[in-house]
Amino acid sequence: MANERNGNAAGYHGGQPVLMAGKPLGEAKAAMILLHGRGATAQSILPLARELHHPEFVYLAPQARDNQWYPNRFMTPLAGNAPYLEAALAMVDGLFDQLDQAGVPPTQVVLAGFSQGACLALEYAGRNAQRYGGVVGFSGGLIGPPGTEWEFGGSLAHTPVFLGCSDTDFHIPATRVEESAEALRRLGGDVTMRLYPGMGHTIVEDELLFVRGMIDLLAVNL
Repeated sequence: MANERNGNAAGYHGGQPVLMAGKPLGEAKAAMILLHGRGATAQSILPLARELHHPEFVYLAPQARDNQWYPNRFMTPLAGNAPYLEAALAMVDGLFDQLDQAGVPPTQVVLAGFSQGACLALEYAGRNAQRYGGVVGFSGGLIGPPGTEWEFGGSLAHTPVFLGCSDTDFHIPATRVEESAEALRRLGGDVTMRLYPGMGHTIVEDELLFVRGMIDLLAVNL
């Protein structure tokens, strides 16, 4: 599954805790990975497990070292966030491997994040395109400087993808959300994008409602 990563980079987020909620790992039939934003914690995003609860799901919320997955803004040149971004991608690899070993394949995993965590989730899905249970970016976009042309390999194979963001978000330009949606559509994702007028840098009920539907649809086929 994983792209090869620099060994030193892969260790940067190593040893950090992963909080869990919902069905015990080993008993769950599906999973959601929740990636927190910059300056936040695994504990702060884990309440989404209650908002998006399904009885067959286990919810995993990893903690980034120093409360950030990478140090610079997501639209700076990629070199400015290496090797931290590679370490974060490797951390997500490890979670998917852990879930797969517990009997939950990627087709039954929803990868979700908020803000910096959303950027990481979308970037991971693009670089590791395959059929997932779902991909969710709350206030995020694909990583790279203005003018980036993403040339990912593989296919998302009709993975449901949701992108939700304010149309005036200070951190996430609406144009980047639109570019990300188009790039993931080209990669074979079934993408739903919603830009909310004047919304803050937050998650609103309409987004949660959509993702609950994504979870329910996935659960029908478990």
